[in-house]
Amino acid sequence: MNKYELALIVSAKIEDDDRTAVVDTAKGYIERFGGTVTEVEEWGKKKLAYEIQKMPEGFYYFIQFDAPGEAPAEIERRVRIMDHVLRFLIVRKDEA
Repeated sequence: MNKYELALIVSAKIEDDDRTAVVDTAKGYIERFGGTVTEVEEWGKKKLAYEIQKMPEGFYYFIQFDAPGEAPAEIERRVRIMDHVLRFLIVRKDEA
């Protein structure tokens, strides 16, 4: 199992319950493909460096998880088409 981090920027124009549902859906995808969520950091609403889909702000979430090597590609495929996700990035964390 490798350690990964999923960074999500979620639309600031949706309600708190909907935002929580988006994060829960992403966590569900991680678990569906054999991963284990270890930590979820919520950074809150931040101003974006540039507008994305005409939105100047977004909510930042960082989800740390352990998963097999093929899981990130599958998770990425699912997250890419999720509503209200402005940007995302999955990176492998080094074992330092």
